[in-house]
Amino acid sequence: MDKIDPTTLLQTYVIPWGIKIALALIIFIIGRIVVGILVGAVERFMQRRGMDEVLVRFLTSIMRWVLLLFVVIAALSQLGVDTTSLIALLGAAGLAIGLALQGSLSNFAAGVMLIVFRPFTKGDFVEAGGATGVIESISIFTTTMTTPDNKEVIVPNGSILSNNITNYSARDTRRVDMVFGISYDDDIRKAKEILEGILASDSRVLAEPEPVVALGALADSSVNFLVRPWVKSADYWAVLWDTNEAVKTRFDAEGISIPFPQMDVHMPRPEKEDEAPSAA
Repeated sequence: MDKIDPTTLLQTYVIPWGIKIALALIIFIIGRIVVGILVGAVERFMQRRGMDEVLVRFLTSIMRWVLLLFVVIAALSQLGVDTTSLIALLGAAGLAIGLALQGSLSNFAAGVMLIVFRPFTKGDFVEAGGATGVIESISIFTTTMTTPDNKEVIVPNGSILSNNITNYSARDTRRVDMVFGISYDDDIRKAKEILEGILASDSRVLAEPEPVVALGALADSSVNFLVRPWVKSADYWAVLWDTNEAVKTRFDAEGISIPFPQMDVHMPRPEKEDEAPSAA
């Protein structure tokens, strides 16, 4: 076996490959620096435009990984790697992973839609995906909520996007819908004046739109009044609970009864036993 000349080895393999590796490293390092500068500039631009924090993080993360992929491919090309075959391999691997993770990809797609179209944002009180609570965070695969009793609920994004979404915080005002029944023997004009007075005395009830107090139905056992004041969304529950308490207190003080379901039970009396025959 012939001995390899060190000079030939150096000129044929070491120097050319050393230059290629050095250039590949330079491309990779400079590419990472350029990617960081570009992503930082885009992030600052979106923040100045007032875009949602979750959307900014998501878009910059996707941008960073896509640009880094191009940098890696450029560095491998400098080493003489056939990037066409590499891209085909990555495509085949992506297809296999996609088939294996169909459910996760569905949640991923739903997460993209939620972040882009933003039917709700952090801090909103919503009902979605079978859960009700305040939105804490929106990630790519799941959305985290905190329920009114301080439980953390993690809902897959696919479940949210495939069902109705009710955003209670989307509007500044809400209407409180209440029904109060009185007896048929009570004075309906007096009851209506009491209900209107309770709403007028509550500073949280908005003047516009004007609150409604109307006789809504002549039910089987009661005369039902519809009471519908408008309030700020943050005052909804407090006004609902306080109004219920105030109505019960005033009705009791004014002698107006609030009917409740009753049942009359008729028990047949047993037939009177025949008197015993008198002794002979």
